[in-house]
Amino acid sequence: MKSMRATTALWIVATVCSAAIAFGAVQNAQDAAMTDARGEQILNQSCSSCHELRNIETQAMDKDAWTSLVNSMIEKGSTIKKEDVPGFVGYLVRKHGPLPDGAGKRVMLEVCTQCHELERVRSHSGSRDEWEATLLSMLNEGAPLSDDDFPIILNYLARNFRPKE
Repeated sequence: MKSMRATTALWIVATVCSAAIAFGAVQNAQDAAMTDARGEQILNQSCSSCHELRNIETQAMDKDAWTSLVNSMIEKGSTIKKEDVPGFVGYLVRKHGPLPDGAGKRVMLEVCTQCHELERVRSHSGSRDEWEATLLSMLNEGAPLSDDDFPIILNYLARNFRPKE
């Protein structure tokens, strides 16, 4: 009888722990989605009151740089709340985060981001031939990519955004 109660208690504890873990995973997924929504809201309400969004879209900074910039904007009077800074910085890194250094980085920020978010470009990969086909397609769609910049961005994309091996 005592063994049966111990087994029952063990099953109850295991069930409660499993439920807590599952609930936590769902809550974390919801928080991430809310952070992006809230990040966009902050960007539109707080940042665009003084800056054009294009200035933000072309920064491509890491967490430390975004944190420093956001804190300096708060010191200058931005309406961003201190408690929103970590989530907002996370949003900025995901949407406007760092890119590999190289000659094509400037072209990527000045040309590609006119139509595409950095997050989209960073999540795409391709061989040199695939990137060339993509760039030619973008030129046909009206991308303002000069003949001089074409080989620069092609080399940059092929080197930094190739398929994972």
